[in-house]
Amino acid sequence: MKQTWILGTRGSRLALTQTEIVKSRLCARYPSLSFEVRVIKTTGDSVWNTPLYLIGEKGLFVKEIEEALVRGEIDLAVHSMKDLPTELAEGLTLGAVLEREDPRDSLLSLTFDSLDALPDGARIGTSSMRRQAQLMDLNRTFTIEPLRGNVDTRLRKLREQGLDAIILAWAGVKRMGFADQVKQILPMDLMVPAGGQGAIGIETLREEQVLDLVAPLDHAASAFEVHVERKIQRSLGGGCSVPFGVNATLSDHELVIRTAYAAGCDGHLARHKVLGLKKDEEALIAEMLKLLVS
Repeated sequence: MKQTWILGTRGSRLALTQTEIVKSRLCARYPSLSFEVRVIKTTGDSVWNTPLYLIGEKGLFVKEIEEALVRGEIDLAVHSMKDLPTELAEGLTLGAVLEREDPRDSLLSLTFDSLDALPDGARIGTSSMRRQAQLMDLNRTFTIEPLRGNVDTRLRKLREQGLDAIILAWAGVKRMGFADQVKQILPMDLMVPAGGQGAIGIETLREEQVLDLVAPLDHAASAFEVHVERKIQRSLGGGCSVPFGVNATLSDHELVIRTAYAAGCDGHLARHKVLGLKKDEEALIAEMLKLLVS
């Protein structure tokens, strides 16, 4: 086995934090091996003033990292699973999904303690069409303000722009050390997360040596949940340009799938939920897809 392995990642603080989580687990598992981190700038990191859904390209935060993986410049690619397209580049595979953090979204505010407490006309920061569609379904008077940047950048904008609240993934807020600033972790009945949210994935070449290396980091239940979510996303198509939330939750042998889907940010939002046994995964996915296209 080679002695030095290169982990590729974006350069954001959250991406680096997540890559250090992967690196520390690999170091603990393989103390005789060396693991190095290489930062790769992606298209999504280069465009900060435009909402992602307007850029019109899939894989905004992974394309350049995948290209480096194919060229052999890195050995492992560390991603937030919600950024990873459901169709991977040729020759690449998902080698492992780490144990997932709570996938729900969270509300941060300087004034209000919950989503229900926000007044009519509240200004809420988010650039996610998924979040926007669900917020507008809850209260059509909300004003949605574009909000991109790292977690700390968005918290600064909350203060400087006088926003009533912002919505961020709980997992990212927690990993960045800002959990104490969260006022509410949003129930999935109010805000269905993005597919893959809260999970860290390791993408690799389809080579036995590297797959064996990362296999011990794979968390079976988390990988299963993400697999279900990605299968539904793949069947529907779309990406950041589609207001679509999907979450699969596995508890013992019971599987619950939730979705929130809108034709547009101002269109009708349909919320669906199906549940059954894990062994009936395919039937539950088919049932959900039937609801989504009806």
